[in-house]
Amino acid sequence: MAYREYKVVAVAEGGCGTLLFGSSGLPVKELENELNEHAADGWQLVFQAIENKRYMLFWTRETVLVTLGR
Repeated sequence: MAYREYKVVAVAEGGCGTLLFGSSGLPVKELENELNEHAADGWQLVFQAIENKRYMLFWTRETVLVTLGR
């Protein structure tokens, strides 16, 4: 399916949980709310990826990159 426009949304896990516990889960409710808001505007999920990035030298933090199209 060909889309006319795309949008990329990034949702990262919290920094405080990463610092205190070494890792924290991805904010599923925040991700769900983002997707629902965009779906109401006509966007559809095209692709998603999970990215691990270094955070403050010792920790890593996950980010979900979601590509939407319409």
